[in-house]
Amino acid sequence: MVKIIETGEHKKQKKPQMKKFSSLIYRVLISVFFFIMVPAHLNAQTRHPHDTTYYTTYPGSLTTRIYLSKKYTSVTLPSSDDHTTDIKYKTNDKLSLGIGATYHNFSLNIGTSFGFLNPDEGKGTSKSIGLQLHLYPYKWAVDALVIFNKGHYLSPEGYATNDPNTYYLRPDIKLNIAGVSAYRVPNAEKFSYHAAMIQNEWQKRSAGSLLYGGQAYFGLVKGDSALVPPQIEKSFGQAGVSHLKFFTGGAGLGYAYTWVIAKHFFIMGSGVMNVDLNYASESGTTFSGNKVSVTAFPVFKTAIGYNSDKWDISANWAGTVLWVGAASTAENYFFQTGNYRLIVARRVYLRKHK
Repeated sequence: MVKIIETGEHKKQKKPQMKKFSSLIYRVLISVFFFIMVPAHLNAQTRHPHDTTYYTTYPGSLTTRIYLSKKYTSVTLPSSDDHTTDIKYKTNDKLSLGIGATYHNFSLNIGTSFGFLNPDEGKGTSKSIGLQLHLYPYKWAVDALVIFNKGHYLSPEGYATNDPNTYYLRPDIKLNIAGVSAYRVPNAEKFSYHAAMIQNEWQKRSAGSLLYGGQAYFGLVKGDSALVPPQIEKSFGQAGVSHLKFFTGGAGLGYAYTWVIAKHFFIMGSGVMNVDLNYASESGTTFSGNKVSVTAFPVFKTAIGYNSDKWDISANWAGTVLWVGAASTAENYFFQTGNYRLIVARRVYLRKHK
């Protein structure tokens, strides 16, 4: 653990360096994103060979869907003892009702939240701008993520407040995450991500595939004041920290498998364990420090449902977790982001498929 008390002059000199570092990371991530997206676009235009006894494709059909969806993002600050509850800041994400369609591997979904689906629970208001892309070009699984959130509440209810029936609210806290991952799917001739996650294919027999590849993420947590509430700051090494920036990147290995029951019912599970090198920089009123560390964490997807020649009724969950080491504490910051969906999809044939 490294603690450095900085003068105001020192901090002023450091800010331009941090801005240059952040700008460089964003440029690297954007370059990687386009490097992956271009071949993904080209692959989407080409029909690839596969074993039709394992799954069926529908190149001449439009997959339409109606769905319920809920995204989530959170950051956890670990306490420095075993008796104090960790700080977990969450965004007040809304349940959305939406419609969408997929044609030739290109998907468009439009959803909005409604009041009757989201009763007020005293968790404050979160402003979110985000983009989550889950792409499956032939023999690849690609996830791209850009999230800008502002406004969080502290879970559980009553923690760090004088009233056990209210949430500690931080409308000033920003949580931004941007990144991309890409994993090779060697057995794409028999295993289909599309069938479980996009609903435009039908997996008829059980199959799986090894996964290998890598990912890179940049993140920022920023508050107008210290992230740790004053009521509990004595139990946290991060007391005084108001800014955290990190970059993490590395390689991963995993496996995906779809278990098919009676040709129509399926359960899909996919997990990759990544080993990353990460760099984190913390700053605040009384503390500033940097740390380079190695962490391991998973990327996962799962789905369950019913699939047939025309209909798909399913639920899926795609998520990423990140552990980030930092100088203020021996434990790691913990980030979670993902999306739940409940889907009813119908294929409309625009031309005869083979």
